[in-house]
Amino acid sequence: MRRTIERLALLTAAALCATGGVGGARGETPAPLHAGAHTIDITPATFPVWVNGGFNARKATKAHDPLHARCLVLASGPARVAIVVVDSCLMPRTLIDKAKVRAAAKTGIPVENMLVSATHTHTAPAVMGALGCPCDIEYAKVLPGKIAEGIRRAAGNLAPARIGHAVVDMPQYTHCRRWILRSDKIRPDPFGQRTVRAMMHPGYQNPTFTGPSGPSDPAFSILAVQSASGRPIALMGNYAMHYFGGAPMLSADYFGLFAKRVEQILGDKKATPPFVAMMSHNTSGDIWRVDYGRPRRPQTMATYTEAFVRQACDAFKRITYRSRVTLAMREARLTLKVRTPDAERLAWAKKIIADMEAGKKYGTYQRVYSREQVYLAERPTRELKLQALRIGEVGITAIPCEVYALTGLKLKAQSPLVPTINIELANGGDGYIPPPEQHILGGYNTWAARSACLETHAEPKIVEAVLTLLEAVAGKPRRKVALAPGAYAKAVLASEPLAYWRMEEMGGRKALDSSPNANHGRYEDGVAFYLEGPAGAGMSAKGTVNRAAHFAGGRMAAAIEKLADAYTVELWFWNGMPANVRPVTGYLFSRGRDKADGAPGGHLGIGGTHRERAKGKLLFFNGNDADEVLVGTTEIKRQTWHHVALVRQGTKVTVYLDGNTTPEIAGRARVDPGERAGRIFIGGRSDTFANFEGKIDETAIYARALTADEVAAHYAASRR
Repeated sequence: MRRTIERLALLTAAALCATGGVGGARGETPAPLHAGAHTIDITPATFPVWVNGGFNARKATKAHDPLHARCLVLASGPARVAIVVVDSCLMPRTLIDKAKVRAAAKTGIPVENMLVSATHTHTAPAVMGALGCPCDIEYAKVLPGKIAEGIRRAAGNLAPARIGHAVVDMPQYTHCRRWILRSDKIRPDPFGQRTVRAMMHPGYQNPTFTGPSGPSDPAFSILAVQSASGRPIALMGNYAMHYFGGAPMLSADYFGLFAKRVEQILGDKKATPPFVAMMSHNTSGDIWRVDYGRPRRPQTMATYTEAFVRQACDAFKRITYRSRVTLAMREARLTLKVRTPDAERLAWAKKIIADMEAGKKYGTYQRVYSREQVYLAERPTRELKLQALRIGEVGITAIPCEVYALTGLKLKAQSPLVPTINIELANGGDGYIPPPEQHILGGYNTWAARSACLETHAEPKIVEAVLTLLEAVAGKPRRKVALAPGAYAKAVLASEPLAYWRMEEMGGRKALDSSPNANHGRYEDGVAFYLEGPAGAGMSAKGTVNRAAHFAGGRMAAAIEKLADAYTVELWFWNGMPANVRPVTGYLFSRGRDKADGAPGGHLGIGGTHRERAKGKLLFFNGNDADEVLVGTTEIKRQTWHHVALVRQGTKVTVYLDGNTTPEIAGRARVDPGERAGRIFIGGRSDTFANFEGKIDETAIYARALTADEVAAHYAASRR
């Protein structure tokens, strides 16, 4: 009950307004399915046209390949729904609403039962202004009628049908394109402030960056529809990859090529109506096709797309189809604030605009973002249209934003429907919605503009609203996210730690203690979530991926009682900083008083430039007053996972690395009173000096000294 009240309070505060839908009652009897599909050409009839998808305005004088709106209409009992995928970068809600109203008048399908999304090709006519590109007004007038006609024709093709689905993991084709900069390489934003800790497209193996800022979603989802006799009617793919790029304007990008190739392979040119394939856009606001952590590998759009074509065609043949399904759809409206400029920034923007009108030259960012501030000031709120659709056991969500992959994973992990397919830039184009912690890291995806204008906490409000809609269409509650322990976690818990932070959170401040002791920690600003952790077979339960937190300036702090002079801290770490950048490369663990001068306490880190003998090696330090430093022997390779255990027995200090029973560090260091009275910090020192930059995972604290054999046994469990 408390959880329900909290959810309702959050939705009320966010001004969520339900606007209707069909179906959703649990226990409904599935009715026979009917389906119809149609593809309508939306290539401009006249040129040139404005093309958005970049910082500067561009014009196309011809079409490299045709653009389409691909429409699927489903009917089961009294319920009818339409799904449309349009070859467009992004579309405003006003345009989509016009199309829906016209389609409703022609078909009788309620507007709230229509889902219209953009593929996000960056080489299509601009139907809304974005950054430096204006709207192509004439084309924007034509597009709603085209979409409505496509829905009408799809509805006219309704016939008895059956439907099925498949999900295939394809992790090699999608990667986070937003990487975290080192603390010594922070960049200025368009407003002249040094706020950029994360940025898109870092370049291949660029040492300026420490690592990706978020996870990717590897799932390629397929929804397939065929006639009662087995003739293909439609296939919708769904994948989290921003766009391929490189194609001349105008182009449907890999979305259009996928549709064309699947239609060639599965379709029959003589069939009437023809088979329709489409690729909808999954949550990929921070995603692209390139793994920047590896050397550059040549790719072509044709070879890239063909991998998805093969998977889709193979799945179409082996999918189990159902001829009776329940259709349910719900829609809601969520009003959110816009990050409008304050008086100082607005004055800055207006001065630049006045200067430009007087002939003064400015750089691209200043030109673009000064005008964007004026646009934001004119509209301090946005109303988003959110949807959830149920097709049998399959869930589909629709969000009118560029959504991070992590957000999509949150929805999939908690949705009551399995599988759930997320479609972004659906029913509007309201810009990026970074999770709140990503705003702290800054970068293009967060800069206030129409392309990223919503309030800092828009993402959790949208997640909550969409999950509520999914509960409504499913007729059952969301699933609880539970951590399934692998062999390593079981071994750690068997050793009875005082606290065990697995660091698999998807967001928020709380670092959950997986031990029975409820010694939960708290993440500070400057931590990113749900990155891939160490990949040993025992690090996670079968079928799951071990996750870790990425520390980028913040720490995790906890107050642990009953911790005497004998204790052990054990964790996994992945260092992103070179050893020749800072006096200390970074501190992994600290016990001391928060923000105390001189850092009295006990601190485990990686050495840097201050002591040549400690450079790139583990070190233990007990504060400026005692100034005792113990140094390891192994150079810690950058961007690789390591297991470490610090054992403190009064003045005796022992450190074990990667399961080796021979100590990496063995010596003595005085115990400062500040260590006894202090708190626990992970990913930084007690006084915040040289906070760690990289990933940390599976952190355990014990109120005793573990033996070398115990530490080695834990490490061995990670490999089982």
